[in-house]
Amino acid sequence: MINEIIDAISIALDSEFEDGYKIHKDEIKQDLKEPCFFIQLIDQSISPLCGQRYLQNNAFCIQYFPESKLNPYAECNDVAERMMFALEYVTPLDADRAIRGTNKNHDLVDGVLNFFVNYNRVILKKPVRSEVMGQIKIQSEMKGE
Repeated sequence: MINEIIDAISIALDSEFEDGYKIHKDEIKQDLKEPCFFIQLIDQSISPLCGQRYLQNNAFCIQYFPESKLNPYAECNDVAERMMFALEYVTPLDADRAIRGTNKNHDLVDGVLNFFVNYNRVILKKPVRSEVMGQIKIQSEMKGE
């Protein structure tokens, strides 16, 4: 499901930034062409809820590498503002409904935008199939009969 969420983030970014920005999902080794985005899962945890349900917390960092070398901070601020609304909800392809982005925030480090967002969801653990016990026949007698 994580890859489906990453794909949904990519689709949301692609529809917001129609200027043909490159969106990377894997590590960028070399030849980075700016402007571009890089999506990565930075933290995942699972907490038990009631019964067979669990809360899966998925924290993502989306980095934006600006095109401008003269004023990268202004460009990053504009992109961050657009991302706040574009990533409000994402819909994974195999999901029946959208997942809301929470804890959205960003910072700028060395001219690169780091945008953080969580996409948390409730998952249902499939119950373990237990083997059904066979039948037993019980005979009882009362004392004195």
